[in-house]
Amino acid sequence: MKVTVPGSKSITNRALLLAAAADGRSTLHAPLVSDDTVAFRDALTGLGTTITAGPGDATWEVTGTGRGPAGGHRVRCADAGTAARFLPPFAATGTGSYAFDGSDRLRARPLRPLTDALRALGARITTAPGGGLPLTVDAAGLDGGELTLDGSLSSQYLSGLLLAAPLLRTPLTLRTAGLVSRPYLDLTLALMRHFGVPAETGPDGALTVRPGRYRATDLHIEPDASTASYFFAAAAVTGSRITVPGLGRHSLQGDLRFVTALRRTGAAVEIGEHATTVTGTGPLRGGFALDMGDISDTFMTLAAIAPLADAPLTLHGIGHARLKESDRIDAVAGNLRALGITVETGPDRITVHPGTPRPATVACHRDHRIAMAFSVLALRAPGITLDDPGCVSKTFPGFHTALRRCFPAHAAHAPAV
Repeated sequence: MKVTVPGSKSITNRALLLAAAADGRSTLHAPLVSDDTVAFRDALTGLGTTITAGPGDATWEVTGTGRGPAGGHRVRCADAGTAARFLPPFAATGTGSYAFDGSDRLRARPLRPLTDALRALGARITTAPGGGLPLTVDAAGLDGGELTLDGSLSSQYLSGLLLAAPLLRTPLTLRTAGLVSRPYLDLTLALMRHFGVPAETGPDGALTVRPGRYRATDLHIEPDASTASYFFAAAAVTGSRITVPGLGRHSLQGDLRFVTALRRTGAAVEIGEHATTVTGTGPLRGGFALDMGDISDTFMTLAAIAPLADAPLTLHGIGHARLKESDRIDAVAGNLRALGITVETGPDRITVHPGTPRPATVACHRDHRIAMAFSVLALRAPGITLDDPGCVSKTFPGFHTALRRCFPAHAAHAPAV
């Protein structure tokens, strides 16, 4: 069966900012329409960017000015981490006073490496204790320079600075220590090239971006690979066959590598030119450890179905996942234990043992990925319910309906919504 997965959140929000910073009119085709992307779009509109939605939100037409914003604004980031990490650098390249804030959970997520970097470039920033939200940027443009950035908590700090870099007065050279989620940085660089500004990579790996202008252009948003992971995993555990069109071997998204993890569990995987297919072939194989640091948004998908494997699974390199919408390691572990599954955790790892899940209510922690991952397990484990099924609207409002449609033989076990 083919499933239509909505557009990539990571691509949509990066493309929105690039189009806003470009000189002219860009059209984004098949953007993701979800809580996070609408929050990002609305924030850009408040910053003075004109964004017009086509019929059914099938397209977003973005008219950029080729420069940073002007005049000042209060910016509500809601739960969107990309808004909190990408928009302050963009605002700092303009003029005026910009006050950023978000939900309680977003306030708790770290921002200090980014705010420290912006101060080093001459930005005037006032933050909450700890360096995070709420924060105010009193913008008067930014100079470039050379910086070394701590990337061990999130790659989004580096991406936020790079996206704004062409609008700086002088070149910006960035080095990073302990970078996590490298594929997301590669995605940023690829999209910058698409909008006409490449970064130069030095022999030591430093990235340099020179002042310039983004070029207005059109972009078709490919399906979200992180969201596709739930359907691929569901195929693996139900013995079904699922194809996601639009995600092929040339995908910009590192999270498509999740299917190689499923291949290790025994699923059949085909990555074609324009689509990827996963077929469940029988019981899941376990008994191995896997570094999921570069694709940490999908570790929950594998961890949630790991009780169905024939031996323990250890997923490591995921310490930074403790700083996402929830402490994702503890959230997954706590829910699996509530289901009667033996779990061990460490600072950056989780080990899940085989077992038969018992009925229980999953605590979603307002985290869309917790809800979606355990919905996959529920296809094989009757009696699982979610305390907040609606939190999936952060990235895929129609998730539960799509899951039932794709796996009708197991739909009776899917969590009630």
